[in-house]
Amino acid sequence: MSDIDDQIIVEFRANAGQVGGQLAGIPVMVLHHRGRKSGIERVTPMVYLPSDDKNVLFVMASNWGAPENPGWYYNITSAGQAEVETGTETYRVTARDLKGEERDRIWATVVQRYPVFGGYEEKTAGIRTIPVVELTRA
Repeated sequence: MSDIDDQIIVEFRANAGQVGGQLAGIPVMVLHHRGRKSGIERVTPMVYLPSDDKNVLFVMASNWGAPENPGWYYNITSAGQAEVETGTETYRVTARDLKGEERDRIWATVVQRYPVFGGYEEKTAGIRTIPVVELTRA
C-alpha cells in the first residue's frame, strides 16, 4: 500500500469516513480484499458512486488511467465478495462485474458526477474499458 493510501485511510477513519484535499465532498470507502494468488489481506481506499438503493454502491477500476486494471479488481471479482468501510460502518458485500449497457449507464453517471474519470477513460481508450463493479451488502 502506498503512503498516500495509508494517509487517506488514517484520515478516513479519524473523521467518520470523510477526507479532505482533492477528495473533499466525494464519497470515499475503504475496500478490504484478499489477494487471489497471495491470500494476503489488503485494504484500498477508493471513490465510489452511491446508488439509490442504500445497500448498493459502485466502484470503478480506473487505476488512475493506467493501461491495466488494478489488482483489487481481480481480487474481488474472483472472490465474488469483499468487505467495505463506509462512514463508520464496516460490512460484507458481494461483487458483480457490470457489463454492456448496464456498465455503460453507470459509467455515464460516474463521469457526470466525477469528471476526472472521463480523463481516465481518455487515457485508456483503445487499451481497455474501465470496469465498474457493483457491491451489494451481503
